[in-house]
Amino acid sequence: MPADPSRPRHIVFAVAPELVLLDACGPIEAFWRAELTMRAQSVSTSTAASPSAEPCAYRVTLASVEGGVLPTFAGLPVLAERLDALDPATIDTLIVPGVPIDDHTVLQPELVAWIAANAPRARRIASVCTGAFYLGAAGLLDGRRAATHWRNAAQLARRFPQIDVDDEPIFIRDERAGRVVWTSAGVTAGIDLALALIEEDCGHAVAMQAARRLVVFMKRPGGQAQFSEALAAQSAAGGAFDALHGWMAANLHIELSVERLAEAACMSPRTFARRYAEAVGRTPARTVAAMRVEAAAHALAQSRLPVKRIAADCGFGTEQNLRRAFERRYGVLPGDYRARFSAMNA
Repeated sequence: MPADPSRPRHIVFAVAPELVLLDACGPIEAFWRAELTMRAQSVSTSTAASPSAEPCAYRVTLASVEGGVLPTFAGLPVLAERLDALDPATIDTLIVPGVPIDDHTVLQPELVAWIAANAPRARRIASVCTGAFYLGAAGLLDGRRAATHWRNAAQLARRFPQIDVDDEPIFIRDERAGRVVWTSAGVTAGIDLALALIEEDCGHAVAMQAARRLVVFMKRPGGQAQFSEALAAQSAAGGAFDALHGWMAANLHIELSVERLAEAACMSPRTFARRYAEAVGRTPARTVAAMRVEAAAHALAQSRLPVKRIAADCGFGTEQNLRRAFERRYGVLPGDYRARFSAMNA
């Protein structure tokens, strides 16, 4: 069903009890920021001093099976409309946010049934985080590649073996049989997903303005990493080297040899190297290298600093070393990366 460019797109968030709040409010905020940009562009400065109250890009509805006050996982209740009070023919985009999932979670059957019956009428369908379980239960991901929170990817694959689950991307756009289905990774990845939808609808400039207003990447560096190298290392270590990883991230500009890191961890170099590899699953040098590339990517996307300066600040020593590291990690040179991902291009 093609969108009518003369009418606001109706974005419906179909939510279940115990909603993960950021799964919904993050994307809603992104759509609202895009709406503000579109309103400002549509209003002549000679006829009005502020944007119109009428939506021109998006109309957003949060709805549940029963409507009314809905409990969320964070404990903050939200007010939802009733799904059966909506006209499915008016829904442009249906988004299903996540809820806490474990091996014993029972999905709300009424919501699954409503999604199965009404989602196919929408122009596009999307899920945030574990919302993919609802799309899977409704049969909408059969034979498709899909993303979800990295912690739940194995559960999704076990529960719905007909889905090709990929735990790497921030989001996936799968188009086949005339239907577009988007799925995204966990929590804040819903904002990445919303920005991609905005770009598809309203163009790069509007999506970039929304990203800048939210102070987030338009497209996260690398396009796939679901969490930073520092967080990944901390997660693998189970907290054993949390303080050290924070110190490493703040001191990338200095030499971070095994001896220096061992001193910071209050261990002998040999003991540190052994315990670190056992806890994290890789050498300290590999963690340092990954953190440096990530820090350089962030600097390239968020600043106009010269590449030579970024190379020095991130501990590469020379611009040539930074280039080699970028080609290994991203397959592009730093300048090309900046041209593609820079928030300064808006």
